[in-house]
This record gives sequence, C-alpha cells and structure tokens, in this order.
Amino acid sequence: MIKSRFLVFSLILSLFLLPSLLLAKPSKPDLLLAKVYRDNIDISQYWVSEKYDGVRAYWNGKQLISRQGHPYYAPKWFTADFPNVALDGELWIARNRFEKLISTVRKKSPIDDEWRQVRYMVFELPQGEGTFSTRLSRLKNLFLSLKSPYIKLIKQYRVKSHALLMKDLDDIIKKDAEGLMLHRADALYHTGRRDDLLKVKRYQDAEARVIKHLQGKGKYHDVLGALLVETAEGKRFKIGSGFSDEERKHPPAIGALVTYKFFGKTVNGIPRFASFLRVRNVM
Repeated sequence: MIKSRFLVFSLILSLFLLPSLLLAKPSKPDLLLAKVYRDNIDISQYWVSEKYDGVRAYWNGKQLISRQGHPYYAPKWFTADFPNVALDGELWIARNRFEKLISTVRKKSPIDDEWRQVRYMVFELPQGEGTFSTRLSRLKNLFLSLKSPYIKLIKQYRVKSHALLMKDLDDIIKKDAEGLMLHRADALYHTGRRDDLLKVKRYQDAEARVIKHLQGKGKYHDVLGALLVETAEGKRFKIGSGFSDEERKHPPAIGALVTYKFFGKTVNGIPRFASFLRVRNVM
C-alpha cells in the first residue's frame, strides 16, 4: 500500500516538474571571442568580412542561444529549415537597426512581423574540424542545400595589405557598417579571446556600468547631460555624447551595462572622447 502511494506521488510530482524541465535554460556556449586588430599583423593570413551590428547567437542544432546562455524565443517557422549542426553568427536586421533588433529578439512572445525582418548571419562552424578555411568550405557546401530565407552565410574574402584593408574599412563605414572582422585562415577552432578572430574599427569600444545620471545644462537642462560610469577596473568617467533626444529623456538605468566608443586612453587610463553607443545586450 505504501509503495503504491509512493508511486502515485512520484507520478504526480513528475507531471508538475516536466514543464520546468522542458523549459530548462540551455547551457552557455563556449565561443571564440575577438581581439582588436593591430597594423603589425600579417593581413594576408586572414579572411575578411563585414562586422554586423547585431547580437551574437549560437545555433546548437535545435535552438538559438545568446552568448550568456539565454534562449532567443524565435518563432518555430524562423528556424524550421535550419541545419541540425552547430553554427555561430549574428541575428541582424540591417545597418543602423540595432535598437529595432534588440526590441524584437528580447520578447519572450515573438511577433511574427518583426522576426520576418531578422536574418541569422553565419560566420563559423564551431564543431567543425580543420582550419577556418576548411570550415568555411564546409559551410559553403552546407548552404547550397538550405532553402530558408532567414539564414545567410556571411561573405568572406581576402586582402593583401594593411592599406587595402583600411580602404575597405573606410568604404564600408561610409555605407553605415560598423567595421570588419578577420578570421585567421589556418586556425583550428579554439574558444576564448584569441588573435584567430580580430575586429577592425576606426575606434575602440568597451563597456562600463552606469552609476549616476548627471543633469544637463543649456538645451539639456531638463534631461540627461551625461552618464557617470565605472569600468570593471574601477575607472570612473563621464559619457556626455552619442545620445539621441529620446535616450536623454529616458537614459540607461542605474546599474545598466553600456557600450561606449573611444579613441585611446589618457596616461591615467581614462578613455578619450568617450561616446555612448548602446545599452549592452545581456540576454
């Protein structure tokens, strides 16, 4: 009798737990992260592609996952024809549409009309063997059989010199792109921050935590004038430019992590000409 009651109790408990098990958070993906390009690097050893201003997304063969290990709640039709192999890429709408993208992909109840604008831009085969050139060749073959309009392979090409790379960078920035990315052609797939993957920009960017809103002056007397932020190293400084009128009316919350751009640092380690870019996506 006791055994029967125990079995009934176990069955009822499992029915309650099953939904939470099915909705369990996926594991955080271990990814290759980019360093910043330096002009003493042999550019001929790298593949070049556009740096898309989207959000990093790992496809584990079943689900899109953020860099922090959170699921993106993409509609089933969006990923219906994705391959059952691991991919790395960016969810992206278009140049200068980052805020719209974030608004779309953060929703736990996806809106079909919004997701129809999104594309999954793929640049890596993280579980593939061989060099990046070999993995790229496999990706090209894989994409020949894909019919989905929502997944694209990012174009990769080669340049022979730093001067030609800088020309391409200037050309693409004029078209409102964020910059370029470099993948080392002979690199096996490794995780962590390495020279195998480099980002090329005319400026540097970093992140800091908002610790105070500073009142504006003049035409900004009744809205945000600047953010007082603090880096992970404990450096505090102000960010007073780069905000839209709407962002000054509704600034990033205290405690929010923001991305800013800058042009070098002072002798005290403070970023020069820091300018607001966006609130960091922490999904």
